Amino acid sequence: MLTTLGLLLSFALPTLGFHFSISCPTHQRCQRALLSGNDVLLRCNSSGAQWHLLLQEESSWSTNIATISNIHMMPEGDILIRSPLPQQTGLYRCLDKNGSQLVQYEIDFQDATTLHVTHKDLGQEPLQNETLNLGGLVLVFTHWEPWQDCNRCGGPGERRRLGYCYIKEPLEEPTPCWLYLQEMKIQVSRLKPELQIETCFQQCNSSKGVRVEYATFDSFTLDEESESVWLTCPLGSIYRPIMWEANNSPLTWQGQLSGQDYSTVLDPASGGGRLQIFQPAVYTCFVQQELIARFNPTSTPEVLEAHRGERMRPEHKAEEAWWGKADSVLKGLKLMLLVGTVLALMGLSGGGEAEAILKASLQYENCGHLTLKDKD
Repeated sequence: MLTTLGLLLSFALPTLGFHFSISCPTHQRCQRALLSGNDVLLRCNSSGAQWHLLLQEESSWSTNIATISNIHMMPEGDILIRSPLPQQTGLYRCLDKNGSQLVQYEIDFQDATTLHVTHKDLGQEPLQNETLNLGGLVLVFTHWEPWQDCNRCGGPGERRRLGYCYIKEPLEEPTPCWLYLQEMKIQVSRLKPELQIETCFQQCNSSKGVRVEYATFDSFTLDEESESVWLTCPLGSIYRPIMWEANNSPLTWQGQLSGQDYSTVLDPASGGGRLQIFQPAVYTCFVQQELIARFNPTSTPEVLEAHRGERMRPEHKAEEAWWGKADSVLKGLKLMLLVGTVLALMGLSGGGEAEAILKASLQYENCGHLTLKDKD
């Protein structure tokens, strides 16, 4: 549950609308492997567009996407699929308002919970190619995407790349595994996507980032009943570089996969977008090297005040600006609340006494908090 601070910022912050998207040339069919559980935007870019779906487990096209709870029609004609399921592998067809086909996506949502995760610096090996007999010999292999950007600048970070399961017949183009298999049910451990990680070093570049106007500040509670808590990084996705810190110390995949760090668990299925914690600390998440959210333990509220006054490290200089912007939002919200209250009083008392209270009330202390002074 959001704290008061989290609720205030939820109302104050603009809708970010930042989604991983894919597009397809007009009048073309595009085949793509993606991962379940991570939001994706399928582009059509046609006002009045209609979408028809043919999922693998269905025998006929679905023409009413409004009945599918995790698929949302966007004003521009695109569709947003939130936390897609492996069962939503299939064909996604976009038609214009006259019923003519514009694009067709053939999407394989591979199960992110089965990811084979390896770290190059630990000497861990990715999956090997394998030959299967499916009424004929086929090759199962991993198609690797390019490396993502480093998740940290100005110091050691990590970068990753996604690998998708593909099947290739002799003399044919390779196909994402579950688009190839369709309704065929086979139990083969090789049929899974991959996530590979390695250490990286990158200089800081102020021109990069997701350019979010405000960060989110929230809190969590760890008590005897809740042995652990899951934190979710806004805008976090397996398709974007993510980094978490605990009390300004980076949490790494290398530490987790080597068995050296048991204090937290980065969730592979979300690419580390979700973090399981077992002890109180100030947890901060960054997406594409930009501060996105900070979570503070409610059991020790003094940590937040102390952290706000400390000097930020050079690579996180922008963090001070985030605090300033967040403070401005909160001050504005408090001011609006105060003005609304006084206006209500003016309506009840005729205005004179309430106006005097308003003039005497509006004062900012050195710490920047809005306070009320006693009326003489």
